[in-house]
Amino acid sequence: MKDRITCVWLGAALLAAGLIHSAGAAAQEPGLTEKTIKIGVFSPLSGANMAYGFDVINAAKMYYSKVNKEGGVHGRQIELVIEDDRCNANDLVSAVKKLVEQEQVFMLNGGSCSAAAVAAKDYVVRSKVPWVMLNASADGALYPPTDYIFGAFSITQYAVGGSVVDFGQQHLKAKKIGYINHDDAYGAWNLEAAQVTAKEVDVQLAVESINPNITDVTAPLVKLRAANPDMIAITTYAKPAALIIKKAHELGITKPIVLTVTGTANMSQLVENVGNKDALKNFYVQDVLADAPGGPKIKWVYDMYKEYYPDLDAKPDHPQAYMPYGIAPAMSVVKALQDAGPNPTREKVAENLRNQKFDSGVMAGPIEFGQNDRAAQESTIYLKFDGTQQTLIPGSFQSRWKYKG
Repeated sequence: MKDRITCVWLGAALLAAGLIHSAGAAAQEPGLTEKTIKIGVFSPLSGANMAYGFDVINAAKMYYSKVNKEGGVHGRQIELVIEDDRCNANDLVSAVKKLVEQEQVFMLNGGSCSAAAVAAKDYVVRSKVPWVMLNASADGALYPPTDYIFGAFSITQYAVGGSVVDFGQQHLKAKKIGYINHDDAYGAWNLEAAQVTAKEVDVQLAVESINPNITDVTAPLVKLRAANPDMIAITTYAKPAALIIKKAHELGITKPIVLTVTGTANMSQLVENVGNKDALKNFYVQDVLADAPGGPKIKWVYDMYKEYYPDLDAKPDHPQAYMPYGIAPAMSVVKALQDAGPNPTREKVAENLRNQKFDSGVMAGPIEFGQNDRAAQESTIYLKFDGTQQTLIPGSFQSRWKYKG
């Protein structure tokens, strides 16, 4: 009898110890309680580049609110801690460190500016915090792939450059493309893929690489005019893109001009900066959504925005062009948390992200990660834009470039 009592006591003690250990392990997971899960969100919410992220973060917020209204994730409500990274590397790294070290978030969902996002790569990998980017391409943070960083929901620069060549060759039947990129790492990424794709589809590139802060684009445009390309591809930010479009018209260049998604944050501002709609008579823009902005496939996103932000929706230039881009990364976070089960850990979430695949219904292609790929999606669409109306071009277009590790 005594032995039986001893065994029962030992069993109870071991069970209690196991429960205490389990509870202690859960308590040690940052940002996680029985009722909440804390996610750190960051984007440029002020400054000259806020158009790249202000409404993107609003879209993510409204999606998380929708999830919370529907019961959260395994009964936990998503709690957001939001920081302004100002599209600046130092500010972004500071924001990430604050979220991880002071706010003790469970994971990160942020970043709208590529160069700034790349600056946080080493810290995030060392900290082993799962990071799902918003709309930054941030190729330098995605390649080589790591276990904790996932992005390019709005496609990488490698996809940007290869896709625009694919579109030029397929839709515009271009044999020679005048290609304008930035003379930095951002520009080198898209140019590398453009060159790979051009070689595969037998297209010649005439390349002009310019400083992102250029104020006079006459010289590169004169060189391109002399090269007599069948089209001009612009893979720059919005300000130099407007200068290029305006100068091309002044120089009598009438060949098609295609602006990649890198310069389309505010289309009405672009039109204003160009100053002449005649410059847009043969003009196309690249996008990564499943449909034209406001089109039937993604109308639900714009309807949700109007419901959540009626005051913003009533203002000019809202929702901003990149707004829908915030939905797919938030979906990715929620799916990874759901798939990790009722007792998630950072490692479980990261592992689920590494094998994630789903159709967002928002972006041009499926969201898919793999063991050697951290770029969420690689498909693009194109629209003809006359300064007022955007007309969808049938089909989707892709880069031929692949990471070979």
